[in-house]
Amino acid sequence: MPRVSQEHLDSRRQQILDGARSCFAKFGYEGATVRRLEEATGLSRGAIFHHFRDKDALFLAVASVDAAEMAATVAERGLVGVMQDLTAGADKPEISGWLGTQLEVARRLRTDPEFAEAWGRRREAIAEASRERLEHQREIGVLRTDVDIDVLAGFLQLMYDGLVRYLATGRDDLDITRILKLVEEAVRRH
Repeated sequence: MPRVSQEHLDSRRQQILDGARSCFAKFGYEGATVRRLEEATGLSRGAIFHHFRDKDALFLAVASVDAAEMAATVAERGLVGVMQDLTAGADKPEISGWLGTQLEVARRLRTDPEFAEAWGRRREAIAEASRERLEHQREIGVLRTDVDIDVLAGFLQLMYDGLVRYLATGRDDLDITRILKLVEEAVRRH
């Protein structure tokens, strides 16, 4: 039997993650049946579950990749930067899939204690990246000083959560660019 290269395995894993993201976004966790996952990934259940123990592990992997990418963007550009990226690309399939996954994560955090426990470390990484970014902004003098960093981080997180919900529902009746400018001005030093 020929050996499969690590590059091929990594490519296949990414194919599974991309297809699963769109499937979870479209059908939710429960609606993402094995058959639908096969269709979305273009692979058999054997190929999918060779890389992931079960559907739960697959969903956690999709959400974890998204959380890591978000933490990196937060570290570089802050939560407002993430919100700007989401707004600019809300009509792109990769963003709409990501938005759907975020809604599913929120639902599972509320209804699945085991998932909530497993997700805690990922959520903390995003929160830590946000706090570090805010502390840096304060050190260089662009962040307001009259409000505690944790309060500012909480404010930005609430704005982010609301934006995700708004965009994921397909609404477009608000001037998001101006709203994000207001959010950014609310945390800036005057």
